[in-house]
Amino acid sequence: MVQVQHSYQTKQAGALYIVPTPIGNLQDMTYRAVDTLRQVDTILAEDTRHTQKLLQHFAIDNTLLSFHEHNTESRLPEILERLKQEEQFALVSDAGMPAISDPGFELVQAATQQDIPVIVLPGAAALVNAVVASGLPTDEFVFYGFLPKKQKSKQAELERLGTYKGTIVLYESPYRVKETIQAIIKHIGNRKLVIAREITKIYEQFIRGTGEEVLAYVQANPIKGECCIVIEGNTSEADSASEAWWEQYSISEHVAYYETVKDMSNKLAMKQAAMDRGISKRDVYEEIHVK
Repeated sequence: MVQVQHSYQTKQAGALYIVPTPIGNLQDMTYRAVDTLRQVDTILAEDTRHTQKLLQHFAIDNTLLSFHEHNTESRLPEILERLKQEEQFALVSDAGMPAISDPGFELVQAATQQDIPVIVLPGAAALVNAVVASGLPTDEFVFYGFLPKKQKSKQAELERLGTYKGTIVLYESPYRVKETIQAIIKHIGNRKLVIAREITKIYEQFIRGTGEEVLAYVQANPIKGECCIVIEGNTSEADSASEAWWEQYSISEHVAYYETVKDMSNKLAMKQAAMDRGISKRDVYEEIHVK
């Protein structure tokens, strides 16, 4: 059965408000966000101590209740019951839009399943700033969030993302950013890449170049602060009108294309050519270096 929510046509009784908070610059807090946090019955916070500082800054005196990844399961029944009793809640995360690489999805899903209105306020989201300022195409992009920490899982996800034609946006810790860029170069290629860090803060910085250029920079200049990594999409098929653009090339020409046009190493170029053709990298190597 279809579900239709009219968010603003009638006065809401029980409702869940999703309220973004600044990702760095407190002036990015909207008037509506401040008013909402003042008016709801309870504010659900990822870290109540962190949110309390925000509330104090804007002179908001309201009840806080912790809601984070470690207590979601235990908190959900209580919150849903109170929403059904026509209480109003606002969900905030430590920074940015709740439920985007932050707690919140499970609550939103549960509320909609119970026909409880979910009203999302517009506001800060680091991924939007990063992709717009990257200089890479914005007409089509995919947001992934944080890559897996395990190497095999990370490799699998990067190889999958690498086939996507649109721009790719990731979040990454400054402690893993070098390792992640190395993995991107290895499993996706030496594409155009941008690191956006400390977005909206005084030390906001955008580092643009090829993967190898950006890697060299961060190896020489330690990175601090949470990062967004924006990666050029897969443009290989766009170079030819045919469905399989590489069919006009021999295997050696296919590899040479990736080395010269896409600036890949010989090893990565052979791997990509093998993937395109659906053959093993050994077959490509033997064709080029053995015959």
